[in-house]
Amino acid sequence: MKTINDFDFKGKKALVRVDFNVPQSADLKVTDTTRIEAVKPTVEKILNDGGSVILMTHLGRPKGKPSEEFSLKNIVPAIEEILGKPVKFCADCIGDEAAQMSADLKEGEILLLENLRFYNEEEAGDVDFAEKLSKYADAYVNDAFGTAHREHASTAVIAQFFPQTKFFGLLMAKELEAIEKVLGSGEKPVTAILGGSKVSSKITIIENMLPAVDNLIIGGGMAFTFIRALGGNIGKSLLEEDKMSLALEILSKAKAMNVKIYLPVDTVIADEFSNDAARSEADIYDIPDEWMGMDVGNRTRTLFHDVIMNSRTILWNGPVGVFEMPNFSAGTEALGDSIAEATRLGAFSLVGGGDSVAFVKQFGYDDKVSYVSTGGGAMLESLEGKQLPGVKAINN
Repeated sequence: MKTINDFDFKGKKALVRVDFNVPQSADLKVTDTTRIEAVKPTVEKILNDGGSVILMTHLGRPKGKPSEEFSLKNIVPAIEEILGKPVKFCADCIGDEAAQMSADLKEGEILLLENLRFYNEEEAGDVDFAEKLSKYADAYVNDAFGTAHREHASTAVIAQFFPQTKFFGLLMAKELEAIEKVLGSGEKPVTAILGGSKVSSKITIIENMLPAVDNLIIGGGMAFTFIRALGGNIGKSLLEEDKMSLALEILSKAKAMNVKIYLPVDTVIADEFSNDAARSEADIYDIPDEWMGMDVGNRTRTLFHDVIMNSRTILWNGPVGVFEMPNFSAGTEALGDSIAEATRLGAFSLVGGGDSVAFVKQFGYDDKVSYVSTGGGAMLESLEGKQLPGVKAINN
């Protein structure tokens, strides 16, 4: 893996693709600086070498037109605060001003270019647009794992203009190493925990992961499709009827590959999809007709805890209950506690995918696991075994 640690940036300009697609308040202040903090080590390494940094990113979905709402000038104060240095801002990402400001950049300085997606050419993967961007610097660094699965001008196409000087940033390297640990080099037993609502969105992940894992815990709404396929009564719980035969196929493949699959054994049920609904507990194979499963029950929490405590490498993607509703978050919190405890005792744990990341941040588990991925879609595609365009472009 070619990372920035393999290069001395002294006297060099580095064009660094970052993912500063950050959440903002109504008055356009940054409300979560995680993605900015994540690239700080990369920026510091280049500056400490005696180089300068030109940052490029997208923000939101401006659909190829400049707009005040999606201007990166609004996030400059947050970037300056995190990096602890002044950041120059160019009100365009291509053109004479961008070229001049890049040329004038001195050692130790940082320049931020305006939103790449103010041009449709970015998402179209336009070669001419990529070439214009490439003229600003001596080296290209991709540190935007969150967009590595997109074949955009700044993430995949641009690398061809830096045949000898293209590198992964330190964040990208960490992301790729964490995924490799789960899929290849991780200490066994390896356990994957897949939650969320639908089997259909996780099929390729499950199929790609079966050769790599020893245990597969299935929770969340998608578990009910498995339970129904096995003959259980699931009441009004979430069901993908057309995926029941696929669920049985997955169970059979897992058995053939000696992978143990763990499904919930009991569930917290509700009479409607609401935090204020009447609640009870039921065996997962015997949910009353007018009720629905909303969280895993106590026996399941114990079952999952025992599996996790006997694991050395853990992947967590997806909650096991409707954690957004406080009355149905206990199962996912218990799962978080188990993973945190296993991590404290030396297991490696990777958390990724939108809902899981939202959960660990909301409930304060992000510093209790080994690694929290910054890229939802990119991580899921990696787990599916796909080669990410942004990764391939550096490796080629």
